Amino acid sequence: MAKVTSKFQVTMPRKIAEQYRIQPGDEIDWVAAGEVIRVIPPGKVAASESRESQLRWFDQATDRQRRRSAGRGVGRSSDRGWSREDLYGRGRSR
Repeated sequence: MAKVTSKFQVTMPRKIAEQYRIQPGDEIDWVAAGEVIRVIPPGKVAASESRESQLRWFDQATDRQRRRSAGRGVGRSSDRGWSREDLYGRGRSR
């Protein structure tokens, strides 16, 4: 994870720079892409996304979100070893 400095500068991780052959002094493009920012390495052209491509990316993100939500186990009270009634009964004089 990179931090943004007070001058709005970002340090690129070395592995990313090496993978895309980005050298000091190269100019990179920053392209807004919905809720994310795309960084375009030097020598590459940002392809404009077609409607079908945008919908495909949206569907993939939706699928990822569904998988994350399914893994959280919301509503599985039987796995806790206690019930809500047990909590309400504690600490009260009987």
